[in-house]
Amino acid sequence: MGEPSSSGLSKSERVPGEFKPDSFYKTPVEPPKAKEEYHKMEMFKDVRYDSYNWFRNGGKKFAVHLKDENKYFCYKMSDYEKIRRDLYEEMKRWEEKEDYGDEFAAVRRPNYHYHRRVLTAKTAEAYNNRAPILDSLDITSEDPYYGRLKAEAKDKKGDGIYDINIRNAQTGIILETIEGVTSNFEWAGVALVYIAMDKENRRSYEVYLHNLRTKQASDKCLYHEEDDKFSLYVHASEDKKFLFVTSESKTTSFNYYLDVSKPEDGLKAVTRREEGIDTSVSRRGNHFFILRRTDEFFNSEVVACPVACPLDKTAETIVLSHRESVKIQNIQLYEDHLVVHELVNGLPKVTIYGLPDVGEPVQSLQGGFTVLFDDDPTYSAEPLVSEFNSSWLLIRYSTLKTPPFVYKVDMKTGKVVRKESATVLQGFDASNYVIERKWANALDGTQIPISIVYRKDLVKLNGSAPLLLTGYGSYEELVDPSFESSRLCLLDQGFIYAIAHIRGGGEMGRQWYENGKLLNKKNTFTDFIACAEYLIENKYCSKEQLSIIGASAGGLLICGVLNMRPDLFKAAVAEAPFVDVLTTMLDPTIPLTTLEWEEWGDPREEDFYHYMKSYSPVDNIHVLCVQNLLSL
Repeated sequence: MGEPSSSGLSKSERVPGEFKPDSFYKTPVEPPKAKEEYHKMEMFKDVRYDSYNWFRNGGKKFAVHLKDENKYFCYKMSDYEKIRRDLYEEMKRWEEKEDYGDEFAAVRRPNYHYHRRVLTAKTAEAYNNRAPILDSLDITSEDPYYGRLKAEAKDKKGDGIYDINIRNAQTGIILETIEGVTSNFEWAGVALVYIAMDKENRRSYEVYLHNLRTKQASDKCLYHEEDDKFSLYVHASEDKKFLFVTSESKTTSFNYYLDVSKPEDGLKAVTRREEGIDTSVSRRGNHFFILRRTDEFFNSEVVACPVACPLDKTAETIVLSHRESVKIQNIQLYEDHLVVHELVNGLPKVTIYGLPDVGEPVQSLQGGFTVLFDDDPTYSAEPLVSEFNSSWLLIRYSTLKTPPFVYKVDMKTGKVVRKESATVLQGFDASNYVIERKWANALDGTQIPISIVYRKDLVKLNGSAPLLLTGYGSYEELVDPSFESSRLCLLDQGFIYAIAHIRGGGEMGRQWYENGKLLNKKNTFTDFIACAEYLIENKYCSKEQLSIIGASAGGLLICGVLNMRPDLFKAAVAEAPFVDVLTTMLDPTIPLTTLEWEEWGDPREEDFYHYMKSYSPVDNIHVLCVQNLLSL
């Protein structure tokens, strides 16, 4: 939530790093005043007024006002323009040196790899492929129409609606186009399975089967999701012989499979649709492996069941049991091994288990071995994907001070090969920086982890250092303490950078998320405040040196804590913030709103209405926030 509306600003006015002449910034500009229009809202005998409700309709008048706001901002910040330019150029230099090579392939499949590169002097990321195309399908046919094919999805307008082009891989000629869909698709033999979008509500709601050399209008709808709290996606099994279609909401998901060799048979159920039960599916031989979360087993368990009768509970085998102190994040299934990615005390743990021969019974997992990482207090360990029949596990590892490198683990022998990254920039030395993990006490006594990094030769922990604190705390998302080259610009000027791993995120398990959503949402804000107070009390910074930043739901966090404790922070950046929580959640006609009720609550119910109003930033603007703005 909280995505910005179209601003109507010219490219040079809204793209970072594209600068106007100095005269533009020095020209005096009066602060713009938006027109006030009376608007009354009443619900549950509670009355609210919003003089700027007309902003919600967008349009030319709104775009003009944003343009005036942008000009005023540039004028007020003109004294810092040289610093801004210098920082941008420095960030760009760091970025241009990032090149981690082929070991950072995101996806590896027989005969070709997908991988990501940062383009020189550009902020966009592009996907290249080492051999020879983006996605491929080999067809034995003398028909010149076929040959080797590739499919690619393109968003022409930036509105999240895609066209899928099917090309001849050798000539590049577009043979067919599927229009107005999502970017989610998979090959099914000589057919393509794709997800269609409800354009009005921006929801992935139908899955189609497209046979080559037929018109899109004749495509067969395999499944239609009627519940507007659910969305669909499709992915291939590890051996590419099955496709899985998942329907998911914020609390529930269930799955179907499609046999790629017999797509005309349609979808068959793997897991049932049961409220509050979340499942994801993998396949190996004659078994499905299911990662399953329930209210009872909230940190998930792994079960195996026969492909022939996946819905028969009596045929299930518990492969890995639920544990209250360990969250199973995901699993990776290989021909001979199962890799389990977990969070233990908020830190990644990777364990490799051997599997019986295909066709043999699957038992409870025993005797796995754990990958040993560097002895860092906080780190990121991200799984990369290899071929299904590979014996090598690839893990992308980094810390707040360590550029990414790859652990290559031989799953048969346990041998570990460390593949170093390329040098980020000549002269960079990770030993100049310190990373720490600390714990703040929340209002209810819960311990909140904080990841911290700073340059040891520039920072004295006496409260004098400037500090930038960030957080998110929604959707069970993790804020990984991973490496970012652009952050070095701050650290090399004596800044401390800190991440508050607050409730509402997923760092400490499923309950960590549950205790920061719905009628527990204010824990997210008070946890962040507790982290800020810890940093001040322990001399990492002072109130006068503490800045905070967050985006989208993290922008809501920033605005929420400003209202609660405007005295605690010197500066704040709220990027695309979700600030009008109550009014937004009351309007189901806004795209994606109904999907969000399971995260924030449905304010058409009185308890949720009053609770959401108690923290919604625009409904709780503190007088000190107004005074601080007027003093600029």
